[in-house]
Amino acid sequence: MRLKIEHSTHYRFESPVDYGLQQIRKTPKTTTQQHIVRWETVVEHGTKEVSFHDHHNNLTETISYGSGATELKVTCAGEVELTDTQGIVGLHRGPAPLWLYQRETPQTRARAGVKALTRSIDGEASLDGMHRLMAGISEAISYEIGASAPDWTAEDAIEAGKGVCQDHTHVFIACARHLGMPARYVSGYLMLDDRTVQEAMHAWAEAHIDGLGWVGFDVSNGISPDARYVRVATGLDYAEASPVSGRQSGGTGESLEIQIDVAQQ
Repeated sequence: MRLKIEHSTHYRFESPVDYGLQQIRKTPKTTTQQHIVRWETVVEHGTKEVSFHDHHNNLTETISYGSGATELKVTCAGEVELTDTQGIVGLHRGPAPLWLYQRETPQTRARAGVKALTRSIDGEASLDGMHRLMAGISEAISYEIGASAPDWTAEDAIEAGKGVCQDHTHVFIACARHLGMPARYVSGYLMLDDRTVQEAMHAWAEAHIDGLGWVGFDVSNGISPDARYVRVATGLDYAEASPVSGRQSGGTGESLEIQIDVAQQ
C-alpha cells in the first residue's frame, strides 16, 4: 500500500519572536516494512539549520526562527510504500542498545497501578502475554479525546480510567518493562477509515519479543499495526519521540494550527 501524507503546522504570534529553535521528528523511518518514495520538509519564515539521526535512529531536523518573526509554518509531505507484517518490525538495530529500552522514565514508572494491572491480566513476557496486556489496558482505560494532560504518567491514566493514545502507550510500556521486556514508544501516521484530515499524529508501543524482535501494539485500536501505519519516531517515552520540541524567546500570544492529511495513493 502506498500512502500520501502532508503534515502542516502553522504558528502565529501576536508579538514578534526574538529567537526560537525547534527540533522536529516527522520523517518516516526506512525499514523492511516501509520505504520512503519521497519526502520533503519546507519551512516558511524560518531556517533549516541541520539534520541528524539521534540515538533512536530518528531523523531530527533543527529549525531556527526569530528576528521579528510573527509566524512560522512547517510542512512535511511525501509518499511511503508499506507492507503488512502484522506488526512485526524485526531485529533490534542500534545505535541504542536493547537494554536501554528496559529503563523506566518518569512517565513510564511502574507504581502500584501498573503492578496491579499487570497482575490482573496474568502478564507474562511473551507474544500472547503482550496481546493480553493490550486488551487489559483497553478495558481498564477508555479512549477519550481531551481526557488527559500531556504530562500525565502511566499511573495518572490508570487512576483516571481514561486517556488518549499517548496514555495507552505509556501504560503498555510501563507494564511491559515491569515484566522485564524492552519496550518503546512509537509516534507515526495512521490512515483512518472514515476521514483523511486529522489534527494529531498517532502513538503506539513496541515490545521486543524473543524470536520475533520488535512487535507493535496499538492499545487504542486493539490491534498490531498493519499497512495503514507509518512509523516515524521511537523513544523511551513521548518526550523522546515527540514530533516537535524546542524553546523560544519572545513571541507572546501564540496560536497553532495543525493539519495532517493521510490518504491512500
